[in-house]
Amino acid sequence: MAQHPTWPKLARPLAAILRGVRPDEVEAIGDALVGAGFEMIEVPLNSPDPLRSIERLAMRLGADCIIGAGTVLSAADCASVADAGGRLMVSPNIDLGVLAMAQKRGMVTLPGIFSPTEALAAQRAGASALKFFPASVLGASGIAAIRAVLPEDTVVVAVGGVSDKNFASYIDAGVRAFGLGGSLYKPGMSAADVATTARATIEAYDASSVRRG
Repeated sequence: MAQHPTWPKLARPLAAILRGVRPDEVEAIGDALVGAGFEMIEVPLNSPDPLRSIERLAMRLGADCIIGAGTVLSAADCASVADAGGRLMVSPNIDLGVLAMAQKRGMVTLPGIFSPTEALAAQRAGASALKFFPASVLGASGIAAIRAVLPEDTVVVAVGGVSDKNFASYIDAGVRAFGLGGSLYKPGMSAADVATTARATIEAYDASSVRRG
């Protein structure tokens, strides 16, 4: 199996997805997220000037938060993210070239998967964790069924249709981490707006985790 960075130890395994964020607002929004307790932030590459946003976040918050990119579709884009200071590579699919580049640059890798075949292929390729996407289509029961055939130490991440309203069912299904987009941030939201949704998300996650040990 390929060598790869392991999934990081986080107080709360929650990634904030800032699709559509602009560089001129990203630092204030990042401050709000980290202040609420987030330790991982993803800027999808189909956002406005995403590499500049990643660079600004990495310079400002890189010591306290893992910064990276989502929707990474090519090895060249992956290298550009690393050059900007990104340490996280998130993709909607499994691309061996992208994974190899991310591993070469020492990035945490989170490829998107939807089936047992894809899950096992991503593991063989050395993925740090598996991004079940879109999680809302598989549902907690679908993820649980696939989780049952994976190695016990597999880090399963639910992304897509997941929010502070349904953490508990996914945690019961064996999900260990979450990527949160529209429930946390939408383009046009202010840093104060994000602080409010971020605090609510952290509170909901903590409550769900406590109830389930």
